[in-house]
Amino acid sequence: MAGDHDEDLTPEQTAGFKVGEKKTIDEYQKLDQNDESLRKWKESLGIGAGKDISDPNDPRKCIILSLGLEVEGRPDIIIDLKAPGAVDALKDKPFTIKEGAQFRMKATFKVQHQVLAGLKYVQQVKRMGVSHKMQEMIGSYGPNTEEKPFHEKKFEPETAPSGVVGRGHYKAVSKFIDDDNETHLKFEWAFDIKKDW
Repeated sequence: MAGDHDEDLTPEQTAGFKVGEKKTIDEYQKLDQNDESLRKWKESLGIGAGKDISDPNDPRKCIILSLGLEVEGRPDIIIDLKAPGAVDALKDKPFTIKEGAQFRMKATFKVQHQVLAGLKYVQQVKRMGVSHKMQEMIGSYGPNTEEKPFHEKKFEPETAPSGVVGRGHYKAVSKFIDDDNETHLKFEWAFDIKKDW
């Protein structure tokens, strides 16, 4: 039986959007070069722009390399997820965020082997029995190349809760999932809203 978190992290589907038929990168490369709109779409995904750096020994099609927290006037907090045990350690090392501060999250990731369609970030935050869900559309990407070894996405800015009610310890579960409902990373983390940094 699926846990509560699995239900909470179901992404919202884009209305009217259907996942297209799967094509290999070679098939995309051979599509009609005379079709200008198709050429621009392929360019926007980075298909055909440089040497593919997909690792043949790693079957994953999306690897989340790092997560970051940006706050104006403060150094970025970057969590390197390539380090062993980094994902598991997230739930035991809460971020501290000053109440009312504006911040935004960012992620770097590598795409390999095939086009990644409709990557989304879904997050469920819980505190004292109350939960809040948010979803951020990241987009569709072609495999990374030597010229562009990773992609970076900055999320929409958020404002931390404030006041006596807002301060405290929050637990969160997040995942990166695509339009094929494939989960590329799921992790638990925590943060504390405090009076000051």
